[in-house]
Amino acid sequence: MSSSPYDVLMLRALEQAEQAPVHGDVPVGAVVADADGTILSAAHNGREAVGDPTAHAEVLAIRAAAQALGSWRLTGCTLVVTLEPCTMCAGALVLARVDRLVYGAVDPKAGAAGSLWDVVRDRRLNHRPEVIGGLRAEECGAQLRRFFEGHRGG
Repeated sequence: MSSSPYDVLMLRALEQAEQAPVHGDVPVGAVVADADGTILSAAHNGREAVGDPTAHAEVLAIRAAAQALGSWRLTGCTLVVTLEPCTMCAGALVLARVDRLVYGAVDPKAGAAGSLWDVVRDRRLNHRPEVIGGLRAEECGAQLRRFFEGHRGG
């Protein structure tokens, strides 16, 4: 069992991820919390539901958090997501000035927070969030494996 201060946020992200397969999408969930740990937004993958290739959980959560704050700058915020962000989502959190990224499962095929690429730590960019990877990694990974086993016939 995890004892991270972000554990409650990851549990909420996992709950969000459970909703994505209802619409035929990959179970990824994300939450954005402010500096006090108050959840500003929560989202799950919505590409299939809305027909939008950019409707990843992270992007939807970032958009909703910015709307809640009334600013595109998410300084002081933490993005918690069940799967390591892809390049698009990593770029979005850098551009939004998110202070901290916490993710669960590693994505060796498309991860951009240290696995395949490391967009979030690229020194050429003007913002580099703190990165905490592997929180509840087994639980997050199991959720994804169950989804793909069901879609690939085992």
